Amino acid sequence: MQSLSNGQKQPLSHLLGSQQQFEIRMQFQAPFVMDYSCFGLNEQAKLLHDDYMTFFNQPQSPHAEVCYQKNGQAESFKFDLTKIQAASPQRYVIFATLDHPTAVISQVAQGKIELVNQGQVVAVYTFKPEQFAAEKAVMFVEVYQKSGVWRLGMIGQGFNGGLKALVEHFGGEVAQESAPVTPAPVASNIDLRKKLVLDKVAHQAPQLLDLTKKSLISLEKKNLLNLKARVGLVLDRSGSMFKQYQQGDVQKVIDRVLPLALNFDDDGSFECWAFGRNTVQLDDVSMKNVRDYTNRSNRGWRNWDVGPAVNYEPEAIEKVMAYYSRFNDGIPTYIVFISDGGVGESRRITRLISEAARLPIFWQFIGIGGHGYGILEKLDEMSGRFIDNCNFFALDHITQISDEQLYECLLKEFPQWLTEAKQKNILR
Repeated sequence: MQSLSNGQKQPLSHLLGSQQQFEIRMQFQAPFVMDYSCFGLNEQAKLLHDDYMTFFNQPQSPHAEVCYQKNGQAESFKFDLTKIQAASPQRYVIFATLDHPTAVISQVAQGKIELVNQGQVVAVYTFKPEQFAAEKAVMFVEVYQKSGVWRLGMIGQGFNGGLKALVEHFGGEVAQESAPVTPAPVASNIDLRKKLVLDKVAHQAPQLLDLTKKSLISLEKKNLLNLKARVGLVLDRSGSMFKQYQQGDVQKVIDRVLPLALNFDDDGSFECWAFGRNTVQLDDVSMKNVRDYTNRSNRGWRNWDVGPAVNYEPEAIEKVMAYYSRFNDGIPTYIVFISDGGVGESRRITRLISEAARLPIFWQFIGIGGHGYGILEKLDEMSGRFIDNCNFFALDHITQISDEQLYECLLKEFPQWLTEAKQKNILR
């Protein structure tokens, strides 16, 4: 295993042979959060496009040349040079910024960066905090092509201005406050993330731009913009729901959930299930397929394989629990569960939600256009659970309230659950 040092540059082939897939893994110990990003640069060493800012809230570059991943305390960027396109960046820079107003790089206790080839560490860079002073960001490593050869360079350069300085250094823009203040405002990681989400929606799903702006306002009010969470949607597709599918009401629900996933979820998409007597998992919802999802995905809602058109909620709850229980990373899951009522099997639903109280899953039940919601209305007040893990509200129609009010309802009890779940070690 080779030891790497600041300023060292060499062809990747010296470390990897002919291998074109590899991982750069970061493991640091610090009394604050360190956010890792990878920028794809053009020939002028400027950011090629916002889509080439890869980090936890945008975990994949356009052609999956670079993918962000978190595994326990380690975070990494996986490279696949075989996916580099002619128009792709020819240089990628990895850096860390500090999401804390008083933190500086020199306060990092210890850390290392590893080059991993097929699961084996082939080179390691040991971080030396004494080399830094008051810097709030550090540029660690670059992967770049020179004369047709991909190379690895260790940089170790600090930036006093943190994330804003780095973004502007590479030609990007960060939103500033409209009115001048003293001292001049410094854009935060939140500003950058909001800009990234809005730019991506404007490019890929412009019809959702206004909804996304409204969701960002609600998330910021609830202090949830920094939250990393999975998102899932469960749709009632019983016979009494047919009119709501035909009128597009269910599609409106999907449109309003996607902006939450863009902020919360690892990959900006969310899992989706439909249930009648049986429950079926559908295609994940993303900006690529959200338009007219109910009529297009899985051959359209009329062809979803849910069996007889009666609603049977217990199986849907069980399948969602089983799906998310396989993750053991402490990341919360936020489920939106839609029903128009006629709910039976109250005892079984009560038992399942009680069991789910020990899982990192929050259930937001919504009754839409129906009646007889039964146990779903009472779950929020149910006693005997390890933790209150759900909420319920009902609407006659999805457009009965404004989008802002809807997001307020969707996020009403989720923050409180997050706090209590951390206190009870359900979340890390």
